[in-house]
Amino acid sequence: MKNILKIVFVIIGTMIGAGFASGKEIYLFFFSFGIEGIIGLLISAVITGITIYKTLEIINKNNIKTYKEFVYYLGKRKNNNKNDNKSNYKDYKNNNNNNKKIGNVINVVVNSFILVSFFIMIAGFGTYFNQTYGIPKIFGGIALAIFCFFVFMTSIKGIVKVNGLIVPILIITVLIIGITNILNLPIGDLDKYIIRQNNSSFILSSITYSSYNSILLIPVLITLRNYLKDKKQILKITIISSFIILILSSSIFFLFTKIDVDIKNLEMPAVYMVEKILPIFKNIYGIIILGSIITTAVSLGASFLQNVSKSKKSYPQIALIMCITSVLISNIGFSNLVATLDPIFGYLGLIQIFMILRK
Repeated sequence: MKNILKIVFVIIGTMIGAGFASGKEIYLFFFSFGIEGIIGLLISAVITGITIYKTLEIINKNNIKTYKEFVYYLGKRKNNNKNDNKSNYKDYKNNNNNNKKIGNVINVVVNSFILVSFFIMIAGFGTYFNQTYGIPKIFGGIALAIFCFFVFMTSIKGIVKVNGLIVPILIITVLIIGITNILNLPIGDLDKYIIRQNNSSFILSSITYSSYNSILLIPVLITLRNYLKDKKQILKITIISSFIILILSSSIFFLFTKIDVDIKNLEMPAVYMVEKILPIFKNIYGIIILGSIITTAVSLGASFLQNVSKSKKSYPQIALIMCITSVLISNIGFSNLVATLDPIFGYLGLIQIFMILRK
């Protein structure tokens, strides 16, 4: 059970970054669709669960160790040789051109998404201090960028341990806030408080959100291969992770029913609502958000650097350029980055989910 929870906490920690914990993603992808957004939360949780299960099953069954091997497996044509059911990465060089093209496209998409997500974390860090304490966004962005750069120059072995500490606290805190809020909700009149503000398809939005998360989640799942044992364990991991994500997202969703300002103008609506409903949790929730942003930013940045750095010499150079660029791009604004880029990468992530389900 210890290994199961360790994997679950890493999964939750990966999915909960600035966009989720701040409430911006929940508003954009679900709450803006009104009552139908509740159905969307369930659809998204199911799709995410299926993706987690299939990915872990593929990794465990085929002894996949790297993301490149995983991409090769997805693009690999069906082999009629029953004895060849293990991934052979050496065959990747001899694979046909079409499969190589598919692999290259997916690699570019994933690396681009990881980099953009890193930028969003930097922007989110600055936005929190700006919305909460009135400090200019750029100072928060610079502080986290400098911190990340020094971490990149050392080691990130403690990421799993940090997730194991922060995620349980986050889950408990959000649950307390969510339960307190739900107990005071006028359940029979929810349609008066949850008004549709988006005319597009809530189903498409739910699928997009799931695929957007899958791009970031799958490379992380591959690193957990050594913790996997069998299908029964994978099923437990899937069920627990999906259930927790559904509960957390629903808790944040229902917070917005009591919002008294134009939610579109808030970059971190969940933070605003926590301050209003349970001000005693203001600082605690703030620390959790900042902790989630830091761990996500470090893991994303390190993942990107490992994927694109071809030598030890280029590693610090790319890290420096990435951190400086993140501060400049963060000036675009956290809300604008989430609203513009998340859906784009969500659509691209559909390709990867389709290939996983096909297997």
